[in-house]
Amino acid sequence: MTADLIKALEYIHPSDCDYQTWVSVGMALKEEGYSAEDWEEWSRRDMARYHVGECRRKWESFRGASSPVTAGTIVKMAKENGYMPCGTELEWDSVIGLKVEDEIINTNWIEGRELEGPKSWNPVKELITYLETLFDVEENVGYVTESYKNEDGKYVPRKGAYDRTAGELIAELNKCNGDIGNVIGDYHEEAGAWIRFNPLDGKGVKNENVSAFKYALVESDNMELDRQNALLRELELPIAVLVYSGGKSLHAIVRIDALNYADYRKRVDYLYNVCSKNGLVIDMQNRNPSRLSRMPGVIRNGKKQYIVDTNIGKKSYDEWLEWISDLNDNLPSVENLSDVWADLPELAPPLIDGVLRQGHKMLVAGPSKAGKSYALIELCAAIAEGRRWMGFDCTKGKIMYVNLELDRASCLHRFKDVYEALGWEPRNIDNIDIWNLRGKSVPMDKLAPKLIRRAANKGFIAIVIDPIYKVITGDENSADQMANFCNQFDKVCTELGCAVIYCHHHSKGLQGGKRSMDRASGSGVFARDPDALLDIIELEVTDVLIKQEVNKAVCKVCEGYLDGEDYGLDDALSKSRMLEISRKRLTSNRMKDLELDIAKAEKAVKARSAWRIEGTLREFPKLAPMNVWFDYPVHRADDTGSLSDLDAGAAAPGWQKAMGARKSKEEKAGDRKTKLETAYNALSMNGKVTVGDLAEYLDITEMSVRRYIKEHGDFWIDEGEVGRKK
Repeated sequence: MTADLIKALEYIHPSDCDYQTWVSVGMALKEEGYSAEDWEEWSRRDMARYHVGECRRKWESFRGASSPVTAGTIVKMAKENGYMPCGTELEWDSVIGLKVEDEIINTNWIEGRELEGPKSWNPVKELITYLETLFDVEENVGYVTESYKNEDGKYVPRKGAYDRTAGELIAELNKCNGDIGNVIGDYHEEAGAWIRFNPLDGKGVKNENVSAFKYALVESDNMELDRQNALLRELELPIAVLVYSGGKSLHAIVRIDALNYADYRKRVDYLYNVCSKNGLVIDMQNRNPSRLSRMPGVIRNGKKQYIVDTNIGKKSYDEWLEWISDLNDNLPSVENLSDVWADLPELAPPLIDGVLRQGHKMLVAGPSKAGKSYALIELCAAIAEGRRWMGFDCTKGKIMYVNLELDRASCLHRFKDVYEALGWEPRNIDNIDIWNLRGKSVPMDKLAPKLIRRAANKGFIAIVIDPIYKVITGDENSADQMANFCNQFDKVCTELGCAVIYCHHHSKGLQGGKRSMDRASGSGVFARDPDALLDIIELEVTDVLIKQEVNKAVCKVCEGYLDGEDYGLDDALSKSRMLEISRKRLTSNRMKDLELDIAKAEKAVKARSAWRIEGTLREFPKLAPMNVWFDYPVHRADDTGSLSDLDAGAAAPGWQKAMGARKSKEEKAGDRKTKLETAYNALSMNGKVTVGDLAEYLDITEMSVRRYIKEHGDFWIDEGEVGRKK
């Protein structure tokens, strides 16, 4: 057993112990059958406090106690310093404390920190500061000024000096009148000079010549300097001196204060793993305690090697290790249900009544051209104004719309178009912030921290991200990758305390026979992750229904022109009767105006599309399907129930539809022309139309679009842009 506790004592330095702790170690050794010599040998490591004979005298006074100090006291102290009992000492490549998957900082948040060079160049002061910071006056310092070019033309340091103390060097530097070469020797300015950061025994420069394992070198030459500077500081490394190498890297001399070489290896390995896991790409060849680093106060290839900063981060390795351990577990505590049963926390208030709570997530899914973006813009307006959306009351508050798809002008015009189409006064448009990112979007794991920074302390109760295909990271069909992607929305919700609402497209193929939560493209994670899913699917509008809607629209236009006129209730429901009455009672000029407005109304009705919205909710009862018209640019609820009996797209078997939809070549060509004209007219409202836009609108290939245009004859194509011939 003696060997076990003696081994454990290697991890406890007597200088770190107060008097009572030192006595407790002695009492534990005696209780476990050790000798006074064992205690004295250990105590001798602190020569500043060691007194010959003191251990023996104190040892004799230990006469046992009812609650004796035992081996557990020593083992506990040793384990806190990295001791692994039962013969489980770690190897050089082992990792302690930090799990591979753990991260201490989010590197996406880190912004570069520029270096500030010395305001006045004082080489002597630079080198003295370095020596005074790292070495005791009696410690030997290793340094190299002589170098030679290797076969690759690179300057390589020679063995250098190692038998002069820090005190001797500082004294001579103070008398050299600024000529450090007169103290340490001249160096090649193309190469610079080097220095060893750990003290030596004066007999050589190998690892076995290191007399105290005080520091480790952290260096990265594969990252921008300002990012290195930021990461080194963000990680709170206990850096004694931070030196600019005059090249591509910073040299951080980090406090390790290891007891011996074995302890040094463990601590450096842990340090390197933390750095690597948190985005600092470091040079792994710098592990050795006798390693050379760049000497401040010299010139290297025209650039100064200088001290950037001293004594930054945590004060010691142990303090840093404790900080890391605290950060490494940010999970909430386990709670017992009986403790909160009588005082349950309040539920988050609704954002969209009956659909979504504040701080939760909602996905709006649908096919291309279902007006998803317009629906989300309508929602932004409803929240900003505290009005209804799709028949649901919305809580009034501030909202941010993250636009990833539209150009800035088109996006802003859409907001105004929606307000005007809804007939709402823009009383609270200051509640709407818009972040236009078309052409500048980044993956969601990079966007989330940027979004959180910009939205912090702005008081948003909701953030809309439209659409998410622009920021998806990983394989859309991979469950684990999409789970990680969706976790970014959780981060936004948690950090900002607001709801996140986003939209996604349907998968390819027929959707009518699928459940609402199975229609979104990609992994099922998309449908199962949000707290609310609203899925939009197109309804097949019959010719009879279109005729009925045209009749209603014409009657409504006529009513406006016949304001105050007397006619029957049955007349108001008949297009032919209302036109007949209008012709009798209106002047010819008024009749011409009426006919123009009727033509506009009929065109608008025929341009409408019908949709059914189905919901899957986590926090509220099942949502009854809602039917709406997309009456560009807004969705209007079907208050009359005319859409309730319609089938969703592809509800009937494909072969059955094909049998009833066979057309002649001429009819098909006519349909293609009509589709092309409809698509062009719809897209041209937003400005320039491209072949790609038409292909997406029509859900066909760009090659097919070009064939349609050639067949039509009234359109031109120029470098992908499409226009109508004059």
